[in-house]
Amino acid sequence: MNYILKDENAVYHECGFSCDNEIFLKFENDAFFFTDARYLTEANEFVKNAEVVLMDRRDPLKAVRQYIRKAAIKALVYNPQEWSMEEFESLSSKLNINFRKNINFSQKKRIIKSRDELNVLKEAARLGALAFDNFAKYIQKRGIGQSEKKLFNEAENIFKDYGELELSFSPIVALDENAAKPHALPSDKILKKDILLLLDAGVKYQRYCSDRTRTANVDENMVFDKSAKFADAKKQKIYDTVLKAQEASIKKVRAGVSASEIDKAGREVIEKAGFGKYFIHSTGHGVGLDIHELPVIGARSQDMIEENMVFTIEPGIYIPNEFGVRIEDTVIAKSNGVEVIG
Repeated sequence: MNYILKDENAVYHECGFSCDNEIFLKFENDAFFFTDARYLTEANEFVKNAEVVLMDRRDPLKAVRQYIRKAAIKALVYNPQEWSMEEFESLSSKLNINFRKNINFSQKKRIIKSRDELNVLKEAARLGALAFDNFAKYIQKRGIGQSEKKLFNEAENIFKDYGELELSFSPIVALDENAAKPHALPSDKILKKDILLLLDAGVKYQRYCSDRTRTANVDENMVFDKSAKFADAKKQKIYDTVLKAQEASIKKVRAGVSASEIDKAGREVIEKAGFGKYFIHSTGHGVGLDIHELPVIGARSQDMIEENMVFTIEPGIYIPNEFGVRIEDTVIAKSNGVEVIG
């Protein structure tokens, strides 16, 4: 297959290096990494299995078009999500070949993780879990009386390990009614004892992401495990329901099942408890170089699970203006079951 890539993570997966101005071109037997002079030294040092080509910053696609013409190919696969209309017009209007759309074809190629990738993802998960522990200690010592905004800023610092790591995404730190918003933005709400706190966060290790969510009751002994206890009976019932749903979905994971079956296993638990309309997103998503990859673990997903696919299981219940609960772990599908990496 002849194809062209522009997305940084897609290019990194192909050749071990990427930057904010690059194009990767792959023919049957040849590969080329195009970048400008700013990144040429690093590209020559780190790019693997591809020839590095200098591009003209005034016309970045000029060299790319020249190499495509020279290859005399008839068709080129591309992901339309990677290109602006102007960029694609500049590329395609000057080439008399067939451009074939294939959305997310890079993610489809890397949906099954290699042994090395699995090891990196496990280390990312370990570092992410450690940051959860460190943030819990921070809350125990200094968190009471602080706003969500302040807690959010501190969470960013802790998960970055004060500059040692990158974030998979901006952390979600949400209290009580703000936790009813799955992607809540930090507010001025103040953290108090016996309040519900939802934390969704992750780190990057060697560019691979971790992703985890815990919901906890805030007190002097608070930890981000799954044994949360709430004085409020409704919170406890919903928490226990979400935990049971997550356990049901995780139990369903193995190679050979459909993603929709995994979603159904947990969703049925929530529906039978009477909270079905408050579970407002899919059960999970793939994790890798991108924080959201394939497969999609949802009711309408057509994906079939194969060994060494990596994805999240994260059911949730969100009661508007009251509170929300989500519990999330990242898992690896195995031939006869599942490995939870946290």
